[in-house]
Amino acid sequence: AQIIEDVDAFWAASEMIMKVKEPIAEEYGRIQPGQILFTYFHFAADETLTKAIMDSKSVAIAYETVEKSDSSLPLLIPMSEVAGRMATQEGAKFLEKAMGGRGVLMGGIPGVPPANVLVLGGGIVGVNAAKIAAGMGGNTTIMDINMPRLRYLDDVMPKNITTLFSSEANIRAMLPTIDLIIGAVLKPGAKAPHLITREMLGEMRAGTVLVDVAIDQGGCFATSELRSIQNPSFVKHDVIHYCVPNISSIVSTTATEAMSNILTPILLEAAESGGMEQLIAQNISIRNGVYMYKGCLTNGYLGKRFKLKSTDINLFISSNY
Repeated sequence: AQIIEDVDAFWAASEMIMKVKEPIAEEYGRIQPGQILFTYFHFAADETLTKAIMDSKSVAIAYETVEKSDSSLPLLIPMSEVAGRMATQEGAKFLEKAMGGRGVLMGGIPGVPPANVLVLGGGIVGVNAAKIAAGMGGNTTIMDINMPRLRYLDDVMPKNITTLFSSEANIRAMLPTIDLIIGAVLKPGAKAPHLITREMLGEMRAGTVLVDVAIDQGGCFATSELRSIQNPSFVKHDVIHYCVPNISSIVSTTATEAMSNILTPILLEAAESGGMEQLIAQNISIRNGVYMYKGCLTNGYLGKRFKLKSTDINLFISSNY
């Protein structure tokens, strides 16, 4: 290993760049043609980033769309676990009166009811958010449109968690009594759907807290706006919105160890395969994560979303080997 202090020299000398977040604007000019970028990209929420990476003629592999044969997302799971747990932790903090919330204690006390928590999405983020909410004593509901998933969660989750089919009618029915809503909806590689509309905010009590974990993918609340750790929240129609895209970095030590546990075996496999490009050819899970290949878009959804031509990655692999 070698530590290079000069940023431009570092980018110029590296065959592959690994990051935790997508390249920022000042880095676009440092990307080399053919260079492999391996990170979370979340292209669906950012057309400018999409076109910049295409123009760089690099190879872009997104952590969030590396997909195994069982449809699991191994590089998204650890950060989803952290983000889900942090969503509840941050939501509970913003329920405090000093933070602008309703002044509700998550677990209540004897004689005083606990907070009512609604989790939209029964995936990794949602399950982890619900676990922490239930563990803190909150009266928790998970909504999803996948009935087999809801049946499974009904069997394995704590008894203070209720499962409910996700529909506009069911969401609206709960809004007047909910204290904390956690948006945990994921469509891999695609923009998140808006499950809470602007008009629905009027049905909530002042000081209700919305935590949008899907903000990386455009957000699942219509009124969500990208914020930072330093300035994480804003208020619209008396409702607090928490929209931090890199929520896991608040607990950076835990997040780093979690990512290292998953990435290290991939790097070892790449070394044994003769390099990352060889691994793309040999490992279909890694190949599923390739969004761009040397200037060509290889993700059909992005092509439709931004009206760009896309090409099947397998055509490039078969022509090279």
